[in-house]
Amino acid sequence: MKIKKIILRCFCICILLGILAAISVFAINHSIIKTTSEQIVSSEAISDNHYDCILVLGCGVRPDGTPSDMLSDRLKRAVALYKAGVSKKIIMSGDHGRESYDEVNVMLDYAVRNGVPSDAVFTDHAGFSTYESIYRARDIFCVRKMVVVTQRYHLFRSLYICNRLGVDAVGVDSDYHRYVGQKMRDIREIAARCKDFFTCILKPEPTYLGEQIPVSGSAVVSHDENASS
Repeated sequence: MKIKKIILRCFCICILLGILAAISVFAINHSIIKTTSEQIVSSEAISDNHYDCILVLGCGVRPDGTPSDMLSDRLKRAVALYKAGVSKKIIMSGDHGRESYDEVNVMLDYAVRNGVPSDAVFTDHAGFSTYESIYRARDIFCVRKMVVVTQRYHLFRSLYICNRLGVDAVGVDSDYHRYVGQKMRDIREIAARCKDFFTCILKPEPTYLGEQIPVSGSAVVSHDENASS
């Protein structure tokens, strides 16, 4: 009987902890979405053109070196905002942590092929996560006010990180169409919001920092030997 009581007590504790965890996850996600919703605007609604840059958050590149559908739409939106005069500079931030995988130069090449001068496109090769991209935009590229471009489901977390890191930001979504596997991304994003909620409390430095490359200057110094000209 004593063993049964112990097992029952442990079971009840586990159930209670599970309920508390579920409530915490819900509360964090609700708070992040609620506190950033008004920062998401349409491209037509941006009236202030005094943004330091347009930050494009990287995502998948296909094996043939072309951008995935989601990345293509982010780039399409960013180029449109640039041409509309929202900002004179773009930062392409993504994963280029190994030679065999390069999001950043794919992003740069897209912008240049679509009429953006290479001197206006900064490249952040160490944007290994949303948090690191925004942290480096602030500390490496000296950004204080920017427009973030990504899909809407990702904008809430991106803008929350901006707020916690002291970057004045608005977001413009790049949802030109529906994406395969979006339900799974939505589920993963719930966990990612919780992770970055605590990351923003601890505020660790990103994997790499380095010398400052202000967006007020030339973007060419941020390019590597594989960059478009």
